[in-house]
Amino acid sequence: MADLPFTLDQLRILRAIVNEGSFKKAADSLFVTQPAVSLQIQNLEKQLEVALFDRGGRKAQLTEAGQLLLNYCERILTQCQEACRAIDDLHNLKGGSLVVGASQTTGTYLMPRMIGLFRQKFPDVAVQLQVHSTRRTGWSVANGQIDLAIIGGELPSELSELLQVVPYASDELALVLPVKHPLARLVELNKEDLYRLGFVSLDAQSTTRKMVDQLLARSGVDVQRLRIEMELNSLEAIKNAVHSGLGAAFLPVVSIERELTAGTLHKPVVADLEVRRQLNLISHPARYCSRAAEAFRRDVLPVFASSESPLRQPRTVNAEGSVQRE
Repeated sequence: MADLPFTLDQLRILRAIVNEGSFKKAADSLFVTQPAVSLQIQNLEKQLEVALFDRGGRKAQLTEAGQLLLNYCERILTQCQEACRAIDDLHNLKGGSLVVGASQTTGTYLMPRMIGLFRQKFPDVAVQLQVHSTRRTGWSVANGQIDLAIIGGELPSELSELLQVVPYASDELALVLPVKHPLARLVELNKEDLYRLGFVSLDAQSTTRKMVDQLLARSGVDVQRLRIEMELNSLEAIKNAVHSGLGAAFLPVVSIERELTAGTLHKPVVADLEVRRQLNLISHPARYCSRAAEAFRRDVLPVFASSESPLRQPRTVNAEGSVQRE
């Protein structure tokens, strides 16, 4: 076999330049000098006999040949990483790594506890959590940058066809009131009471807000009649606003467990209203599944979908990612 016209280091440098946007920032991220980065790219272009970057602008822009090589570069480096992790697995979880992902709410309130339990059982495994939008998380799983993820939103159709999507659990979307609100004294509310409340909500253009509105509408709530008095940009800000008496809100129960236990927020019963969102476990069926990822599925996921959890899970997710009814 003829010698390859590139090295793995050159591919890593190419990817770093694209990710960082410049030769200098790529050099900083790789802890090498900028002349060393430039020399490696010059040698690579000489070996391939093509220009990889258009050097006319201030920002490093790939040529058509550069974009083509980058596509293969991502696949090659991902395969190398998978090979290293497969070898690490021979040590039976005495080392190795696990990269898990989640969409915003799940990543903020649920996944850190899952990782905590996993680290108790397997302290030698390095764990990384990436929290992004559902779409970005899905693409990271597809590209092999994340082993598995739990998401609360819908994937684009092209990702749904590529990835294994397993229903994991459902999280209740609950009405919460300030503890001193007049309606907090009632044993049960009805849907008409909702239209008497002033609500604190996420921005109307946010993906999560749109999802919440869709779920409420499907449950028979006329979202157009809900009086939104304040829009904030995070669930934590909304919780603090409700606690301060500024209004009511619909929030995922997984995000308010601590407040409900402490009695700082009131969660009333609303007759004939139960709003739940589906959480899905996603992974790539064609990529290598490490022992760490298998252990996370086997020893952690079922615990957080048990009867003691705020999540509802009538099924069991096994180590292979398939689903079995209990």
